[in-house]
Amino acid sequence: MKVFFILSLFALVGTCSTPKHSVKIQNLKDSIKISDSALVVKYANTITSKELKTHLYKFSSEDFEGRKVGEPGQKLAAEFLKNYYFSENIASPFGKKNYYQYIPASYLKETIKSSENVLAFVEGVEKPEEVVIISAHLDHLGIADNGMIYRGADDDGSGTVALMEMAQAFNTAKKQGHGPKRSVLFLHLTAEEIGKKGSIFYTKYPVFPLENTVVNLNIDMIGRVDDFHMFNRDYIYLIGTNRASKELHFLSEKVNSTFFNINLDYRYNAEKESNRYYSRSDHYSFALHDIPVIFYFNGEHKDYHEISDTPDKIDYDLLEKRTKLIFATAWQIANQENRLALDRDNELLK
Repeated sequence: MKVFFILSLFALVGTCSTPKHSVKIQNLKDSIKISDSALVVKYANTITSKELKTHLYKFSSEDFEGRKVGEPGQKLAAEFLKNYYFSENIASPFGKKNYYQYIPASYLKETIKSSENVLAFVEGVEKPEEVVIISAHLDHLGIADNGMIYRGADDDGSGTVALMEMAQAFNTAKKQGHGPKRSVLFLHLTAEEIGKKGSIFYTKYPVFPLENTVVNLNIDMIGRVDDFHMFNRDYIYLIGTNRASKELHFLSEKVNSTFFNINLDYRYNAEKESNRYYSRSDHYSFALHDIPVIFYFNGEHKDYHEISDTPDKIDYDLLEKRTKLIFATAWQIANQENRLALDRDNELLK
């Protein structure tokens, strides 16, 4: 009887000394403090539907011949991005006018010519060695057999121009004395359409050590509306948010509820989801290295991978709002005091 009492006492002490899971989660939520609300709004408002539209009509124009990996049109698209960043005085991590991370033909699929990722960089003012990566792929499908061009306005012209506008916003903030604490890398990835080769190459030969990479926010199609949301257009799919870091998941939700109240749809984040979206875009290359990720996605539509994916079908007001959400999320991660924690390292979850 005495032994039973002592064992029961130990069990009770153990139960009382270990917070319940729900308490840990609430503590984690409460620990997230929104950084610089007024500044977030100020610089998010530099992202406009007008500029997004101007960039996208150019980037998805026939001038770039569908941006097929290694082909002249894709090279012109990369040059367009390089010239934009140089003209905006947004730095390259390589210095001077070199914005390219070259990928040799030997690394790509047979018959595919060499290609390049395009990188722009806003260096952090307090913790420059810690890097937030925002990515989108610049390539598409090229020219169809009938000579028509796959313009890829949504896939992934929408993500590409979102990066351009966010880079401008972060750079403007820095020029005005409000640079991010951590560095932000704007990573335009090539060869996504042939198996995520650009992101795989980057994670194999990273410009910044992967252990210093805080997060990857990846954008692949955010300019349209899918059939599930025809009557509720104010949404975005988020995939991967809680796979490695619950802090990232709750941070993302808090940023959204504070500034935007977009419907965050997680249906494609389910384990073993049949479309396998979690493993189909460039964020997955980072996730395989235990880097927290969010994949922003509007879902497939009838023009997906068709020559009819044209810029006139983009909802530019919606593209603006989604881009602002991603910008504000990146701002929070780049500027909060603590580095975003993996669940295994998060003291609040132990």
